[in-house]
Amino acid sequence: MSVKLTGRIASTPSRLLHDEVLEPQFKYEVDHLLPGYIQIEFAMLLEYVRMGLITRQDALPIAKALQGATPETIAPDPGQNMSDISFALERYIEGLLPRPVPCWHMDRSRNDVQACAQVMFGRAQWLETMGELGQLIQSMHTLANQYRSVPMPGYTHYQSAQLITPGFYLSSINSEFLQAMNRWIQIYDDMNQCPLGAGAMAGVELPWDRQRLSKLLGFRQPRMSALSAVASREWVLRMAGELSTFSVLISRFTTDLIQWGSSEMNFLQLPDELSGISSAMPQKRNFPILERIRGKSAHLTGFYMDMVLGQRNTAFTNLVETSKEAGTHLLTLFQQSKTLLRLLKAVIDHLQFNEDRLLHICKRDFFGGFTLANLLTLEHEIPYRTAQVIAGRYIVRALEHGVSPEPGDPRLLYEACAEAGFQVPDTAALLAASFDVQGGLYAKKSTGSTNPEEVQQMLTAQREHAEKLQREWQDRQGELQAIEERRGRVMKRLLSGKQGKDVSVDAV
Repeated sequence: MSVKLTGRIASTPSRLLHDEVLEPQFKYEVDHLLPGYIQIEFAMLLEYVRMGLITRQDALPIAKALQGATPETIAPDPGQNMSDISFALERYIEGLLPRPVPCWHMDRSRNDVQACAQVMFGRAQWLETMGELGQLIQSMHTLANQYRSVPMPGYTHYQSAQLITPGFYLSSINSEFLQAMNRWIQIYDDMNQCPLGAGAMAGVELPWDRQRLSKLLGFRQPRMSALSAVASREWVLRMAGELSTFSVLISRFTTDLIQWGSSEMNFLQLPDELSGISSAMPQKRNFPILERIRGKSAHLTGFYMDMVLGQRNTAFTNLVETSKEAGTHLLTLFQQSKTLLRLLKAVIDHLQFNEDRLLHICKRDFFGGFTLANLLTLEHEIPYRTAQVIAGRYIVRALEHGVSPEPGDPRLLYEACAEAGFQVPDTAALLAASFDVQGGLYAKKSTGSTNPEEVQQMLTAQREHAEKLQREWQDRQGELQAIEERRGRVMKRLLSGKQGKDVSVDAV
């Protein structure tokens, strides 16, 4: 007969508690956190050996049993393990041992173990999400470079404003993506601290080497405060909050794409495989993928608020059960984020701008009004505010007379200047310089402007930045992969049973 798990309560969890809370949580952890629990058990087993509390001979069957722990062999049972994954793993391994190992699982708590498994799961998901963002950044750079010299109407307040290019716009969005990647890497580094060894909340009594445990599990360092290690779930809120902020950018970006893809604007196209139709109106060609992306972005803020509300008004102490409930949608948050990034990358990889249509709008609207006012001041010493009035008055009259921006009507401009008290000769040259579409792109001289040469410099700097961030991401991926391979070698040494082989954490 197995030993009871507790002497404090006499009954096992009720069927209601098991069915509605414990079993669903158990299945979630077995499906997604079990590898972390097994790695933690192995790391702590090596510490027991190092401290001389468990012999190599007794450690060997424990290590072998750990290798057999799978979702198929670990099951919730209210009577045997209280439908708790830590107890279930303990009972499973005990059942495979040839004899009891008294010191195994002494001086430890589920609190720091569960907190550690959650962080290990979170950091793996975060790395995957960063990887998807990195791929999107590369696609954005390629598309921006392709269209860096193509004139495009720019809008403020949904009104024609200034000439830009698709490359300028896309490089601006990509700069936001790069800043997000910077922050995401920092969040990873901040959260990659090991809770193990914190115990229930106040530390443990054996001389556990927390630095070695941290190293064996691929953490940057131990979480120094035992209380923070089990009480804080700030890493969840930071990730969710960052994804919520990122979702706002995605929503704004896709809103522009949706508008540009409308039949009225017709600025862009997507291939048939990324398009949709109307069941009733045969003339329609829709882009539902853009609407889906924008809709999915809203979920990220909803998940963030759910996690905030789940944690607020809870005491700063062991937060295991609260964090389980507050983290109900954590996996879904990551899944939705990665799906959103993959869908957006597919759009960017296949998006084409209708260059003829863009040029037509650029030539149709009076985007050179800003340049005209500047030239009136620079070349004819007209006070700038007066120059603004003259330029605006000319554009109003040109519209009234059905005059296009290029070549314009020099007479109307001459009259507008004269009414303001200025005699301006050769207004034809002023209009040609102001409303030339290609010239308008190169008229901007400031760093970061829509001038194609400035855009090229931005793209070059962004490529270098993206490559640096990609290396940093790969380094972190590589660190976890390397520690997993080394941990596997230590496990093989232990399982080999050969004397003289180092199975300490130093071997890792």
